[in-house]
Amino acid sequence: MTTTTDNILKRNQLSVTDSRKKILELFTANDGALAHSDIEKKTGEKFDRVTIYRTLQTFVEKGIIHTIPTVDNSVLYALCKMDCTEGHHHDNHVHFVCDNCNVTYCLDDVVTPKVNLPDGFKPKVMDVVVSGICKNC
Repeated sequence: MTTTTDNILKRNQLSVTDSRKKILELFTANDGALAHSDIEKKTGEKFDRVTIYRTLQTFVEKGIIHTIPTVDNSVLYALCKMDCTEGHHHDNHVHFVCDNCNVTYCLDDVVTPKVNLPDGFKPKVMDVVVSGICKNC
């Protein structure tokens, strides 16, 4: 029986390996974003840091997950919507960080506002992160 994670990996032309399945399962089962260290702790298996890092990079490149910048210049990762593809992320949404529980949420229905840049400036990435108290706190 093929699982959702198997389907996601096959649709993105990736081999179905234990590490990829386990890491992807964490994202599909989690509402919030995950840090590299969260993934290390939650896999409960002996995937080394490099395997986790390479898997995350591959998932970002394929449009399976996207990155979220943090205040301390680290990176969080969250599952993309279904319309992201290799080299084409469409995650133009706001991210919310709860000051109480420290969970970062993707607010898929809150679109990043349009910013009119001066002539000659071309945007590449725009991240909007809002902090406050989440509905669970």
